[in-house]
Amino acid sequence: MYWPLLTLAFFFLLSIFASVKHNFIKADIMESTLNNSDCLIERSYNDYHQTILNYITYRINHKYDAEDLAQDVFIRLIDYKLMLREETVKYFLFTIARNIIIDYLRRYYKKQEITSYIYDHAVTYTNETEPNLHAKEILFLEKNKLQSFPSQRKTIYIMNRFYEKSTGEIAEELNLSKRTVENHLMIGRKVMRNYIKQCI
Repeated sequence: MYWPLLTLAFFFLLSIFASVKHNFIKADIMESTLNNSDCLIERSYNDYHQTILNYITYRINHKYDAEDLAQDVFIRLIDYKLMLREETVKYFLFTIARNIIIDYLRRYYKKQEITSYIYDHAVTYTNETEPNLHAKEILFLEKNKLQSFPSQRKTIYIMNRFYEKSTGEIAEELNLSKRTVENHLMIGRKVMRNYIKQCI
């Protein structure tokens, strides 16, 4: 009566032991593969580092960046550790190097494009802004100096300069002779010119 149960328990334990043994063997194989991959990567570095460096330097023509990129190639090779074989490692290296060069050149030309755009627009912006700044400074000086003008001269100057009224219109509006308006304008402009010349 107990024999069938014992037989069943025996086979159950046997299957567990077989599964555990299989997992140990699998882990040993994985560890062995990883160790072999590490050795292969190390050998590849010793064998191909200079070749990869020359390949990259020739294409990007910048020694220090090429050295960094060559290091990146071998760092990325570690990602393919489980796929590496003695006969394919060289192809992996050159494929990785080519992709890294493409990324580098893409970034490089994008950076050049941005720098060029900024330079072109900065020059335009500066060229447009500088005269505006000068005009604003002169206007500030002019308005400042106007405060020292006699009342009538100040009014005539403002009407002519800022409201673009002619001497006739000003004379009529202020009930003055045209000659008086012209004299005030002549003196006002002369004083303003001399003042701004001294300031600039």
